Amino acid sequence: MDEVAGPSPADVVRRLLDGPRPLPLVTAGHPVLRHPAAPYDFGLLPELFAELIDAMRETMHAAPGVGLAAPQIGLGLAVAVLEDSAPVPDEVAAARDRHPLPFRVIVNPTYEAVGNERAAWYEGCLSVPGYQAVVDRAARVRLRCQDETGAMVDEEVAGWAARIVAHETDHLNGTLYLDRAVLRSLATHQATAAWWGGPDLIPARVALGF
Repeated sequence: MDEVAGPSPADVVRRLLDGPRPLPLVTAGHPVLRHPAAPYDFGLLPELFAELIDAMRETMHAAPGVGLAAPQIGLGLAVAVLEDSAPVPDEVAAARDRHPLPFRVIVNPTYEAVGNERAAWYEGCLSVPGYQAVVDRAARVRLRCQDETGAMVDEEVAGWAARIVAHETDHLNGTLYLDRAVLRSLATHQATAAWWGGPDLIPARVALGF
């Protein structure tokens, strides 16, 4: 008996793009978030891929968030978009090494720590709505990927941008930030904004015991 072929990647993307905008987000518990995404081979027509990137950017902004991986819209391809206007007070930006990150696309990314410096801060996730937790990550990473044109990228990324790169690349490997988080630090967005959004984690460590 012949196997019945499933829908092509182009059919899947077109069906997604024919739906509502911003694109619906999938949340923790959806299987697509727990499986490594398939490498993207640039097999989509350029205009279809460009439309997908535009829709992902629109969805990221609407959420709002600073990064969005394709599995978060139910699409198991190794593609993510990043952008951060860094809308935080200057003292918080300085403490977290958070600066504006221009819009960029990363395709088939990997990362590895550069040096031994670490940074622990609260972070959240559009696929785990309503909560944040402290995640200890490398302060600087080496990012290897392709951009939206297929050009190879090999660069070092530091500070909050390194955190975004790591978070979104983890998504493409089936990892959620909670897998790396200090769970005793878990807080709602409201609690984080009210008490733990400052430039120093010591108050949260003392009060929550982590």
